[in-house]
Parts: sequence; C-alpha cells; structure tokens
Amino acid sequence: MNANNSASSELPPSPVCDVEGDLPCLATGISAARLPHDMPVFLVGMMGAGKTTIGRGLARALGRPFLDLDHELEARCGVRVPVIFEIEGEPGFRRREATALAECTERRDIVLATGGGAILADDNRRLLRERGVVIYLSADADELYRRTCRDRSRPLLATADPRATIRSLLALRDPLYREVADLVVETGSVPVSSLVKSLLPQLIAFEKTL
Repeated sequence: MNANNSASSELPPSPVCDVEGDLPCLATGISAARLPHDMPVFLVGMMGAGKTTIGRGLARALGRPFLDLDHELEARCGVRVPVIFEIEGEPGFRRREATALAECTERRDIVLATGGGAILADDNRRLLRERGVVIYLSADADELYRRTCRDRSRPLLATADPRATIRSLLALRDPLYREVADLVVETGSVPVSSLVKSLLPQLIAFEKTL
C-alpha cells in the first residue's frame, strides 16, 4: 500500500487496554474459564459497541489470544484505518478487510473482534457462521453515539450529522448482525466485567456443530 510516513499515519504501540467509546477497562477478579471446544469466538456489532474492550476481557478470561480485525489491517498496511479509507476508499478497505477476515477466521482457539462493517459482504457472513461462535454486541443508536461522538478516527462518522449516520447504519446492519449471531448481548451501560461474567456460562453451555 502506498502511503507517506507522516506522523498522523504512523502506528504507535498498542495500548494495554483499548477502550472503545466510554466503556471502562476490564476490572480484575474474573475467574478463568475454559470452553469445551477450540472453536474461535467472533464478536460483531456497530462501532462503539465494545467489541475490542469486551473482546480483550473475554479473551483474558478464556485464556485465549485476542485479535482485532482493524488492528490486523493496520499492521499489514502500516497505516491507520482512516488513511486506508482516504487512499483507497471504502471499497478498497472492504477488499482488504475481507482478505484479513478470511485468514483470521481460520485460526482456532481465539477471540476475534471484527470491524463494524465486516458483515456487509455475503462471504464474510458465511465464514463467520461456518467457522466459529458469533456474538452480537448490541446497543441502541443513542448509546453508540454517546460512545463515539468524541472519536475522530472513524471515517464513516465524518459527516454533518453523525448521530443520523449511526441510526442509518444501525438500521441497515442490525438484521445482518442478527443473521450471523449465535448469541446476542445487549451492552447498554453494564460494566465490561459484568458483561464478560455473564457471557462465560452462555459460551460454555452453547453447542454448535461446524
């Protein structure tokens, strides 16, 4: 990918706790758990739903590696997602996203946070359904806006009315998230630690044949 090495596009070291919106970092005190299988766990949902923050906590509780699809793309391209959008547009970004998703979903025993628009492509939805357990982290439009309104790193929200944009994107994507989901979790204002604790028994009890 051709891009200059300006300070705005260079990638700093990944933070220890990557907070999405206003979701708090995972508190300690969650007992470790093991799933009765090595199927990967995939998190889907809108920007600001908490996929990265909850995904890190869930991976820690399960003793699994955590992957963030956007971060994987940034590592491969050497620039941040907004720069990829700027240079190649959304179609170019989606092609790169599909390639990364196809490779990452082949890995077993991981927790993977996907990008908010990864479910737009038919093939991506098929791979998510066929290769792992899919959790939809759901939140309403007002909550998503509250979490993302101060974030300038989301290209799709660089509009005159980001709240309306979120409503429009959610209306389009919510049925697709639910189409691929094995479990649906309402994030709301529940602390991350509580969400992870509630997810663990659901994942342990859930049965899926791939």
